[in-house]
Amino acid sequence: MKGNKNKRGILEPRKVPFLKLVDQSKYLLFMVFPGLAILLVYRYLPMVGLIIAFKRFSFALGLFRSKWVGLDNFFFLFTKHPNFFHLVRNTLYISLLKLVFYFPVPIFLALLINEVPASNPFKRYVQTIIYLPHFVSWVVFGSIVIQFLMPGTGLINKLITAFGGKEIFFMAETGWFRPIVVFTEIIKSSGWGSILYLAALTGINPELYEEAVLEGASRRQKTLMITIPCISDTIITLLLLEIGKLMNVGFEQIYVLYNPTVYSVGDVLSTYIYRIGIGQANYSITTAIGLFQSAIGLILILGANAVCKRLFDKTIW
Repeated sequence: MKGNKNKRGILEPRKVPFLKLVDQSKYLLFMVFPGLAILLVYRYLPMVGLIIAFKRFSFALGLFRSKWVGLDNFFFLFTKHPNFFHLVRNTLYISLLKLVFYFPVPIFLALLINEVPASNPFKRYVQTIIYLPHFVSWVVFGSIVIQFLMPGTGLINKLITAFGGKEIFFMAETGWFRPIVVFTEIIKSSGWGSILYLAALTGINPELYEEAVLEGASRRQKTLMITIPCISDTIITLLLLEIGKLMNVGFEQIYVLYNPTVYSVGDVLSTYIYRIGIGQANYSITTAIGLFQSAIGLILILGANAVCKRLFDKTIW
């Protein structure tokens, strides 16, 4: 290794001039540039608009000439807004339901698929079927769900009445809305979510299983003692990312499925931002809500990361 020795006689790597380093890595930088450009344009440049949360925004005056009101928009949300904390509760409740009931499903699917030999064509068919819903937009998928659940013409209600039951207007019942949201999330996204776990499973050393077989371990014991511990890093990383998104429950899904009759249980921060921000042009309040969401998400992921580091000695940074 080329380098110079420091005062302690330890060989240090030779410093390469910055421009030379750029020239050596120009092809890698060229490959990275499109991704960085997209990140800059769609993630960082829009952050300039966060100052709207501290202004009484007016289209006539523009972004920088609108009146500065400081924290007034936040004080309004926390003290005078009639539904703000109700929206927060709805958002957290639906997100927690998804975290509890959806998050384990991709892991379970990946474990099941991993047990099927790669040469078995059934494995490929199953993977194709469970991945397919991910590529269908929520507008189409949600419309199919609504048609299935419609009273009178919906397949589910036809089955209920065929067995002597009474029709249920699922999409207008507050008690059914949240279970429908969680169930449709599982159907649409769990197959695609299993891909990361399947990739992690391919990295497990086969010799571990061979040694377990020699010691008489059952399939259940191999799963609990080898498979799950070996993919625990992936599980914890994805769990932390999901915790960071607790305040940002999926907008498209809720917006497609809900209606005014279930606003009390289905209206969340993201749908409220769209309805009030776009529909009523109240950009200052909705920007303040968005900034609040981001701040809480940051606190959640930092807290969850610290807890995982203390309990499991595993973090995402």
